[in-house]
Amino acid sequence: MRKRSVTLRGHATSVSLEDEYWAELKRMAAESGMSLAALIDQIDAGRPSANLSSALRLAVLVDLKLRAIAGGDRSS
Repeated sequence: MRKRSVTLRGHATSVSLEDEYWAELKRMAAESGMSLAALIDQIDAGRPSANLSSALRLAVLVDLKLRAIAGGDRSS
């Protein structure tokens, strides 16, 4: 678990996530052509009432699911 400080709309906050989630968030940001901070801000802006750490984990899960679907069924 790694805690990082991020600034969202001018306010500093801390986010604790496992290293694997940080790695996926960095990949997602790079693939989208944005900074990690910009990606986190985007996820934060679109989240319902869940806490930020949970919203980030769910964003990674959704991204990985979409990547798996886009990869298609390779068994045929």
